[in-house]
Amino acid sequence: MTIYLEDLVIGEKVIFGSHRFTKEEILIFARDFDPQPFHVDEAAAERSIFGKLSASGWHTAAMWMRAMVDYRQRQAEADHRAGKVVPPSGPSPGINKLRWLKPVYVGDTITYTSTVTDKLDDPKRPDWGIAVTHDEGVNQKGEAVYSAIGRVYVKRREPLKTKPRGG
Repeated sequence: MTIYLEDLVIGEKVIFGSHRFTKEEILIFARDFDPQPFHVDEAAAERSIFGKLSASGWHTAAMWMRAMVDYRQRQAEADHRAGKVVPPSGPSPGINKLRWLKPVYVGDTITYTSTVTDKLDDPKRPDWGIAVTHDEGVNQKGEAVYSAIGRVYVKRREPLKTKPRGG
């Protein structure tokens, strides 16, 4: 995140960007990382449940990550140019409910977004909080093809006030 936890707005949706899936990249990714017949062979894909060559779900997820990283880098650079303080990025403690909702086919353009759904305290890390997000990829027809619930540590402007122990 390029802003502080206190500045995140629950319900705010950010559009990271779009990616068009080509036949060549679907084949390259699948051969390297997910070599199932419906991802690497057009004839086999036609006989499969998908009916034609489709991108690996991991490819779809990886492109969400690429879009998110590119967006955050652009935002941080713009903030630096504007003289704004850019807080350090935190790690993700993981994702939940990863779902591949529809296949992604050759020529599909997927638009990737993230919506803040909650902000959580972490008393063990008073300088940080956790942003909970609903992450999504939607194809050019408006159909969701990918979703996940993400979590990421976000720097606080002011440390969380914790209660003293034993008191």
